Amino acid sequence: KEQHFIPTNVKTVSDVSGAGDTVIAVSALLYALKVSPIELGKLANIAGGLVCEQLGVVPIDKQMFLEKLD
Repeated sequence: KEQHFIPTNVKTVSDVSGAGDTVIAVSALLYALKVSPIELGKLANIAGGLVCEQLGVVPIDKQMFLEKLD
């Protein structure tokens, strides 16, 4: 099987609460949109990382998410 490495981005982790839920939610949405598995992994990883940078269970800020894509 083919394997792909998705590099991490260095973050200041404040709290991991909700990160897994965020990754699953973003993955489900992207899967439904038929996004490639590699892109799905990259985007879900970014979304989960954004949640880890804040305290508590928080929604993803759309503008911050879009900025991280650049």
